[in-house]
Amino acid sequence: MTEILDKQAAAVKPPVAARRPHSFTRHGITVTDDYAWLKDPNWQEVLHDPAVLDPDIRAYLEAENSYTESLLGHTATLQKKLVAEMRGRIKEDDSSVPSPDGPYAYFRKFREGGQHEMFGRMPRDGGNEHIVLDGDALAKDHGYFKFGDSRHSWDHRLQAWSADTKGSEYFAIRIRDWQTGEDFDDLVEDTDGGMVWSADCKSLFYVKLDENHRPMQVWRHRLGTAQEDDILVYEEQDPGWFTHLHESTSGRFCVIAGGDHETSEQRLIDLKNPDAPPRLIAAREKGVQYSIADRGEELFILTNADNAIDFKIVTAPLAAPQRANWRDLIGHRPGVYILGHDLYSGHLVRLERAHALPSIIIRDLATGEEHAIAFDEAAYSLDTMGSYEFDTTNLRFAYSSMTTPSEVYDYDMTKRTRVLRKRQEIPSGHNPADYVTTRIMTIAHDGVEVPISLLHRRDFKRDGNAPLLLYGYGSYGHAMPASFNTNRLSLVDRGFVYAIAHIRGGTDKGWGWYLDGKREKKTNSFDDFAACARALIEAKYTGKKRIVGHGGSAGGMLMGAVANRAGELFAGIVAEVPFVDVLNTMLDDTLPLTPPEWPEWGNPLLSEQDFRTILSYSPYDNVAAKTYPAILAMAGLTDPRVTYWEPAKWIARLRATMTGGGPVMLRTNMGAGHGGASGRFNRLDEIAIVYAFALWAVGLARDDA
Repeated sequence: MTEILDKQAAAVKPPVAARRPHSFTRHGITVTDDYAWLKDPNWQEVLHDPAVLDPDIRAYLEAENSYTESLLGHTATLQKKLVAEMRGRIKEDDSSVPSPDGPYAYFRKFREGGQHEMFGRMPRDGGNEHIVLDGDALAKDHGYFKFGDSRHSWDHRLQAWSADTKGSEYFAIRIRDWQTGEDFDDLVEDTDGGMVWSADCKSLFYVKLDENHRPMQVWRHRLGTAQEDDILVYEEQDPGWFTHLHESTSGRFCVIAGGDHETSEQRLIDLKNPDAPPRLIAAREKGVQYSIADRGEELFILTNADNAIDFKIVTAPLAAPQRANWRDLIGHRPGVYILGHDLYSGHLVRLERAHALPSIIIRDLATGEEHAIAFDEAAYSLDTMGSYEFDTTNLRFAYSSMTTPSEVYDYDMTKRTRVLRKRQEIPSGHNPADYVTTRIMTIAHDGVEVPISLLHRRDFKRDGNAPLLLYGYGSYGHAMPASFNTNRLSLVDRGFVYAIAHIRGGTDKGWGWYLDGKREKKTNSFDDFAACARALIEAKYTGKKRIVGHGGSAGGMLMGAVANRAGELFAGIVAEVPFVDVLNTMLDDTLPLTPPEWPEWGNPLLSEQDFRTILSYSPYDNVAAKTYPAILAMAGLTDPRVTYWEPAKWIARLRATMTGGGPVMLRTNMGAGHGGASGRFNRLDEIAIVYAFALWAVGLARDDA
């Protein structure tokens, strides 16, 4: 297979990025970066207007796109077939289960052939639908369009909504009248997309992004006035903290939630008194995180205070919510991680995870009695879905597994009965019995057990010959759920095993699992992933150089590190919007995410130890003169999270340094950001490229495949 790839790559000469050495010295250590010039000095302007990108940089990115097309262009027919399959599994006129609120039930839906959602409502007990926002109509004049938030006012007369039309995650908020279907003249720009209505429906709260794309300020906008007349409600002073807002569980407050990856702090605004200053719950303490839910004059607080590594739930009086008044309700249990809590007038609901499996626990607040909702499969995913209404006994949740399409249930928390409200429909057909999902454990380098979730066809033969896609992330405490994804079936039906490595850096096995894969322990994530690959080879689910690694964003950093450290195991690596230039990014405190990321990765500006640690594993800085697998890096020009120049620099250095293997390719979406193409069908085009590359890397990229 390697010979075929070498011949194809040799047929077309790849772009060669000019070397323009830039050196700097920090903590007595000198680092030289030959490709620093690929970062446009006016990158902030590029986020707002991609047309201003430096012509030399644009020419290089377009040359890389042409090279990638020259190598993968022959898979065009295959890609179209993959898109058709994936689209065939999507119910085109799909809709959410309507969520009741007062006299109405609100929903989202798609029209057949539609790329974007529509927002609407109907009478609570059924009746004619009324669409207030038509995403397809709103997107027709934009190359990129993505909804942010959408929220009806308390009196059901107005709909606040936001959208990003550049891919740069600057959202503009508008107000629409339900009766007329017209937007007000109000336009609130440069926001993070969220909003909370005041109780009188005459104003709303929002978070404004600063010039470095950081959400630092909370403002109040009064309907009918210009944005320049808005009132600043709260401003965060620490550039390492981000600020967001949401409604409290009862709907009584706007919650201002601030924090970084280690510490948090929350404030409340009484929505009936929007002019009043925000009330602090508990002052920030380094390493202490908390989030609140309210019920009457009592707060229910999820926190890791008092060394509760996997979190606990405490209560506090609303009138005196400071730390001294916190009292344990659900004590800390090591290894049982409380992911979140939701509160209703009579019940407390918490979502927990133990041994990489989630569960929903319901507590009757009158009696203190608890029960769990039972599930049967070996690996599955659960999500509670919230409610507009506080005074209800109904809990809505979603369940799926890697073989079972998503199911939405309404569960009566008092009667303990569940009603299936929706089962994900696969128009082209899907028989769960044709597939098997299972979970195996492997032993990492230090003796720790790492879970792997697997999906394959029932007729799969475990003889070591099957190709396998191994997906991983392993950062920020994000767990990778063993949920249903119709797109994966296009690989599995072609003989692939699909595997998820639940590596350290996520919270798959609790918060301690996250702590054991960050900062000075970051390399545990990379070594866990390599251990998973070796275990799958040893167990004959696949063979050496039959694996394609896949990860995005921080998972793209994982891919870069694994390519450096264990590339010999892989036939191919796909790194989507990969965070590979870790050291340079963490040294640049003007970038949107850098100060808030220091608790996750370390601060190399101030700490020599952090500098040396990051330098030791940063994928870009550790590219070596060795053989690499075939690599496809995918970037977004207007990405404010992982800037386009990170993968561009990485591919340039790989190509200039590696001694064999490859080829290495870069594909930059010149009109999108971190999430790739907008529109549910346009996104399939990018997934098809990933899958075509994976099939190509293992020698299965035939047009009739």
